[in-house]
This record gives sequence, structure tokens and C-alpha cells, in this order.
Amino acid sequence: MSKILVVGSLHHDTMLHAHHRPEKGETVIGSGCSYKFGGKGGNQAVSAANAGAAVRFVGAVGADQQGRFLLSVLASRGVDIQHIKALPQVPSGISVAIMDADNDYGAVVVSNANNHIDTAQLSEDVVWQQVSMLLLQNEVPAAINLQAAHQAKKRGVRVCLNAAPARTLSTDLQAAIDLLVVNAVEARELSGMPIDNLAAACAAAQALSHRFPAVVVTAGEHGVAFCQSGQQSHSLPAVQVQLVSTHGAGDCFMGVLCTALLQGQTLAQAVAQANQVAAEHVSRQPALPDALPTA
Repeated sequence: MSKILVVGSLHHDTMLHAHHRPEKGETVIGSGCSYKFGGKGGNQAVSAANAGAAVRFVGAVGADQQGRFLLSVLASRGVDIQHIKALPQVPSGISVAIMDADNDYGAVVVSNANNHIDTAQLSEDVVWQQVSMLLLQNEVPAAINLQAAHQAKKRGVRVCLNAAPARTLSTDLQAAIDLLVVNAVEARELSGMPIDNLAAACAAAQALSHRFPAVVVTAGEHGVAFCQSGQQSHSLPAVQVQLVSTHGAGDCFMGVLCTALLQGQTLAQAVAQANQVAAEHVSRQPALPDALPTA
């Protein structure tokens, strides 16, 4: 069975709920707190596994309670965790997110162990056995992504980058990417074009397709645009749902998208499926906390 190899981040998330996110110098009284499995790499791996993909993960956690929890969640979803190192010298990655009354959020991430992923194992053939797609994000150092992408290209493995959060991509990394997925902010940073409607997302996808073989631009409530190099861009409107929480929507989209492509669907079919599942995700109440408070 073909596999998705995820090289990426794992975070122990603290979710805070408040009426609004604090301004500079402001203290806000919150209304709730929960602890969850997170990290873009981890969330996307779980999403892909839930969608039916066989998933292998290369990453790092601390040799701490948070790290043990992160590994247990991945293993419980059927993700291959044998290439995730538990490092005694650094703590696991963490994030703190604040969800406001409008069900939107902002977050602060501290990478910790995610900055110390052992890239030597990426040259080992066992890591790449049965792998047909590499999935990357921007929550680990750029050098790690570049090394993983180079190893993938040597083996004829398709490389998908979810360029989140936004940062400058090296020429070498850009040359290795087969599919680029960005949201409106990241598309603006890479294309120089503001994304405030679906037509603008289409224009950005078209422009970026001159640099990447395939591009997907997610534009939140406007919908999603996509384009393959040498073709016209296309778009789908957002699926109309009652918004409950946007947290994790992008990672849900990525896991479903990559799984659909791995299963042989066209880009248009895969985008449509991911668009639908992500809409269902934002319309549901968040699951119960995956972790208890840690000392």
C-alpha cells in the first residue's frame, strides 16, 4: 500500500477561550482551557490517516509527558511512529492558542524538539519504503524541509508543501515542490497579490502555477482555487455551513487532499473532497480534550 511520509511538527496545544484576544498590554479573563494534540505535521498526519491513508512520520518530541502523549495519539490513529525520536535534552514542542467569541483564533508556537529532527534518517531507504508522497509544512526549519524534499526527488516521490506559516522559500526548495498549498495570507506573501475574494485567489493560483507544477489556494469563507501549470485556474465556493470553530481546518484539508491524490483522484476531485470535509470540520464542536493538564 502506498504511503504518505510526513516530516513535520508535533506540538502539545493549550487552547484558551476568551471573549476576545488581548491587545498589547491587555489582560483578558478567559472562559475555558483545554489541552490537545497538535502541530501542523501531526494534525495533517492524523487527518490523512483518518481519511484512509497509510502514514509514516519523521519528527522529534521531548522525552517528557507531552512527548509520550503526542506519540500515543499518533499510534492510536495508526500512524507509523518508529522514526520519531524522543530527545532527552529538549522539551516537546508547544503552542498556545486563544479562541475568541467569533470562533476564530490566534496562536503562539514554541518549536523546541521540532528544531532538532534527525535528518540523517532521511537518507535511509527504510524510511521511504512504499512512500509515494512527502508532505511538508513550515513549522520545522527550512533546512529539514529541503533535505527531505531532496531525498524524495531522488526516489521519484511527489513533494507537497503546505507553506504555513508564511516564510521565504529557497530556490532549491521551490524547485523540488510538486504541489504547493497556501492560504490567503501565504499566497499573498508568495505572489504579492492581495487575496480578498475568490477571483483574487484564482489569479494568485494562476500566477504561482508558473513557479510550481500545481497550486491550491484556500481562501477561507470565499472558497478554494487551484491551478496546474500551463492550465487555467479553477475555483470552488466555500461550502455553506454554520461556523463553530476554524481551528485545525487547514490541516484537515491537507490530510484529505493528499490522501485523495494518493488514491488516484485528479487535483479537481481531491480539492472538492478536501473542501467538503474541511467544511464539515469547522461546523462541528471541537472534540473533547485529548490530554489532561501536565505538570
